[in-house]
Amino acid sequence: MILGIASGVVILSQNSHLGQDPDAHKTIKGDVVMSTKVSRPGCEKTDSCYTPSKFVIKQGNSVTWVNQDVAFHSVTSGHYGEPSGLFDSGYLDPEGSFTFNFKNIGTYDYFCTLHPWMKGTVIVELT
Repeated sequence: MILGIASGVVILSQNSHLGQDPDAHKTIKGDVVMSTKVSRPGCEKTDSCYTPSKFVIKQGNSVTWVNQDVAFHSVTSGHYGEPSGLFDSGYLDPEGSFTFNFKNIGTYDYFCTLHPWMKGTVIVELT
């Protein structure tokens, strides 16, 4: 009798994945990644809070940032305490992404509103 109950639990747990979204574990591809553990200070020492921290594109192209950390992050134009207002992802959930199209040439600094040590740059060159 105990064996039958244990088997029922195993069968139930094996079937519990049925009906889940098949894309639930889908990897989102991005140009710039917020890797695991960047919500703790230290990534700024190795310039790895956003990877790559400097990204060069042609005018009119987009950049997609992907949060692969377990913490919330943001992608906000400007510098910590001085956002420029050009773009702001809001809080990105883990596995969330944000895309912005850069129409003008120039150098665009950005940061995470939650983690002041996280910063990066997008350089937009003439097409």
